[in-house]
Amino acid sequence: MLKRVFVAPDPGRLRLRGATRAVLGIGLSVALCGAIGASLAGAVAGGLAALLALFTVTDATVRGQLATTAALPVVGLPVLALAAVLHGHPAARDAAFLALVGAGVYARRWGPRGHALGVFGFMAFFMAQFLHTEPAELPEVYAAVLLALLASSAVRFGLWCYERRMPPAGAIAPSPGRGLARPTTRQAVQAVVAAAFALGVGSLLSQERWYWAVGATWWIFVNTTSRGETLIRGYRRVLGTVIGIVLGVSVVVPLHGAPVPTAALLAVCVFVIFYSAAVSYTWMMLAVTVMAELLYGMFGVLDRHLVVLRLAETGIGAVGAALAVLFVLPITTHATTDAWIVRAIQCVHACTTEAAARLNGSAADPAARVAELETLLTKVRLSLTPLLHPLNPLRARGRRARQVLASLNTCAREVRGLAVIASDPVASCDARLIVACERVERAVEALTSPGPRRIEVQADAPPLEEPALAHLYGLERALAELSAPLLHPRASSPVSV
Repeated sequence: MLKRVFVAPDPGRLRLRGATRAVLGIGLSVALCGAIGASLAGAVAGGLAALLALFTVTDATVRGQLATTAALPVVGLPVLALAAVLHGHPAARDAAFLALVGAGVYARRWGPRGHALGVFGFMAFFMAQFLHTEPAELPEVYAAVLLALLASSAVRFGLWCYERRMPPAGAIAPSPGRGLARPTTRQAVQAVVAAAFALGVGSLLSQERWYWAVGATWWIFVNTTSRGETLIRGYRRVLGTVIGIVLGVSVVVPLHGAPVPTAALLAVCVFVIFYSAAVSYTWMMLAVTVMAELLYGMFGVLDRHLVVLRLAETGIGAVGAALAVLFVLPITTHATTDAWIVRAIQCVHACTTEAAARLNGSAADPAARVAELETLLTKVRLSLTPLLHPLNPLRARGRRARQVLASLNTCAREVRGLAVIASDPVASCDARLIVACERVERAVEALTSPGPRRIEVQADAPPLEEPALAHLYGLERALAELSAPLLHPRASSPVSV
């Protein structure tokens, strides 16, 4: 787990820069809230709003990120008002919370913006429970949230907008399907059922902290698309919470909310949350748990009983999520991996076609397709996580999953090399490129057709002085290697792993 976080590749130091920027943006937000005389609750609301804006807004372009950030208060402020008004009406409050859970998950069908707005809306309601916000406190909370969003945006889009010097991230088209055939619809139903279970059982355990169980269920569903992913995420959430509680009991509780060391540890937690999120959900949850304990310490209510209660509520949320994904409209792991692998293979073909067209003198630009392929490979890796986990008992499927991932990584490497060559203004087309691209096209058709076939690779490799042909040859070999695990006799569909 240590190696995954601190030795994991960080191209361009993006995780390091993002985590450092988050500490600066959130620190500035909290400092400004304090400067205008906001209470501790107001400063905490501002800090959480800044954290969510920096963490959840992931549009492909800077302009899209700015537009989504501007839309956050449009969703968040009315939800805060609703939560405050319903504070003394448990039945209506619970119904509204469950409706927000379903709407927040369903909103993912509209891509990164829908996802960010759904998370912010849910967390606005959650934050109102955490801070026990009453209607009379809304003006202060509103001011803190708006100020924090402005301050964090000034850091993200003004002082340190390193994304402007980078190519835009690849955008993925929404998943096809209608009604319950759409994954986001099925997940919305699952999340509501899981949240209802967590709310009911969590309320029996604690009338004050029941929302912890609902929050655990919600965050287990975030960024998951299949039954296996959700179960693994639930396991990692519980593991991270346990480790965080051990740290809390040994380090945070003795502080008794002392402001200076608490503020320093909060900055460390924010950094770890952002730095580890992409590579280790366990480490991220460890940091989130310690941060929650630090906040409760500042409010003067942290003790050993409270941290044990947090573990119990987290366990309830994880159980609720597990029951929902197992028995309510389940989305199987192989169905999800099949879909992402097919889309990745098709994107490989599109990258090759546009690179060849560029070499042939057209204005085609394969760079956007290459960025899309990188995004799709991230989705493939995430969907294969359950099969690659050490606790997976299906060893044969795990080995095939590793073969699939290795072959797709090779495809991506060859496509990147081909795109670089195509971008060279002095590069010219060779007639052999057309033949090689046709072979790649036939290989893609062989992998994605209903009756998949093995791929025959040309016997002789091209000469080294022909780099474009060499990349196409390497791509064809990688697709041929990919056919072996995908055409396994036990596979239930062309690309089941």
